[in-house]
Amino acid sequence: MSPGVTVAYVVRSWPRLSQTFILNEILSLEQIGVGISIFAMTKADEPVVQPQLVDVAASVHYLDDPVRQRPGAHLRLATASPARYLSTLVFALRRRHLRGGYTSSSALEAFDGAVFIADQVRARRRGSPISHIHAHFAHDPALLGLLAHRLTGLPFSFTAHARDLYQIPDPALRGRAREATAVITCCQTNVEHIEGVVGDKGPPIELIYHGVDLRMFRPAAERQGNGVPVIVSVGRLVEKKGYDDLLRACALLAADSRRFKCEIYGEGPQRAELEALRDDLGLADVVRFCGPRPQSELLAVYQNADVFALTPRVTDDGDRDGLPNVLVEAMACGIPIVSTVVSGISEAVVSGSEGLLAPVRDPSGIAACLAELLDSPEKRQRFGQTAARTAAAFDSRAAGLRLAALFAHAGGAVS
Repeated sequence: MSPGVTVAYVVRSWPRLSQTFILNEILSLEQIGVGISIFAMTKADEPVVQPQLVDVAASVHYLDDPVRQRPGAHLRLATASPARYLSTLVFALRRRHLRGGYTSSSALEAFDGAVFIADQVRARRRGSPISHIHAHFAHDPALLGLLAHRLTGLPFSFTAHARDLYQIPDPALRGRAREATAVITCCQTNVEHIEGVVGDKGPPIELIYHGVDLRMFRPAAERQGNGVPVIVSVGRLVEKKGYDDLLRACALLAADSRRFKCEIYGEGPQRAELEALRDDLGLADVVRFCGPRPQSELLAVYQNADVFALTPRVTDDGDRDGLPNVLVEAMACGIPIVSTVVSGISEAVVSGSEGLLAPVRDPSGIAACLAELLDSPEKRQRFGQTAARTAAAFDSRAAGLRLAALFAHAGGAVS
């Protein structure tokens, strides 16, 4: 990798179990020689973290840390670059179209966070200076990244994912994108949405799928087989994941006297509601909510599964998935997929090849797909083998190399 590439990564919170793709991306970049400094708006403070977090070399700065010297950062920046400081403050206050929607920061809050980032950039001018600013998510992190770019003169890019992309106003997306060197996203559906909003005056829109560690996620050397087939699902327990549809599909399977178990891994605000629905459907002995697990534990879960099911949808307020990483992790382990036709899922799963796809919000269709695989060990094996081959295109190292090339090409220095 080109020497001297050090990136300020701006994220909403760190470390988030549901955002392991960011952790893996940072590890891939560090392994190929890219320096990283993480600027998190808040600390996630979750009870379960990924064990590979200890391998991250990057420094982590929390913007909501009460001990950080806000007045000092503003004074240093205003003294060193008064024109940039004042022009960026005016820009933040006047460009109201950059705020609103899913972006929760006020103009002054975003400016304050950007000043802290810019102050750290100036402090790093010697040694291994920061050469690029990259934000994960198009809402608050991208706004902070944009303002830090204006304060420092460094090139800026951001990755847009799902809710952050579809729930910010179009003028906000255009305003952020048109000052970026690149906008990165995780599925072709998102590429088309961004191109439609930003138009010809925007930067390159780069499709880079979230990578998975193919050295870790792989088919089991030997499968023992389950006496009763096991359906596994992994995801946050939120509306867009469609777990109520999956539960209703399981109820249809049970009513048809099919024997199976369903294990759902993850946590979220809908857990109590979903557990109550499970019990109301008479599935207490069939469906188990297993809570959150780190990737190291999920590997064995995937490898033991007979079918991986995830049935997301677009919610009424526009929230949706892009291409869920857990699908690719399961595919890499040789597990056939049952999912729904939404967002970027069909870019990885072709119905009748890596698995089967049902319409969204269609428990009967989902149940039919599950039944087809539960009834046919031969199809499960064939689809699983194809899924493992397809997953080879989602290697995390290849994704890291593409990102590193984008960051290195942008160049930049503090002015």
